[in-house]
Amino acid sequence: MTERYIDRETMLDLTVNFIPLGILAFFFVLFIAFDPWGWEPLFTTLALALIAWHFLLLALLTWIAGRTIAKEEKTGEPQHTE
Repeated sequence: MTERYIDRETMLDLTVNFIPLGILAFFFVLFIAFDPWGWEPLFTTLALALIAWHFLLLALLTWIAGRTIAKEEKTGEPQHTE
């Protein structure tokens, strides 16, 4: 049986990042669904790319933070990188 990598405490720590991820996803869908400024290829592509880029970076940061927190809780000693 596999061991759970991220427990409840780690999920509570990562909730700080889930809220902005939800906000970014909401605006991405909102801009596609309602198209507030009309369809201009350059502007629309740049706006959606900016939202998507920040979503992906924050998702990556959240994943790395979750792994680091889980490892630190499992081993009991801080992970130092130099």
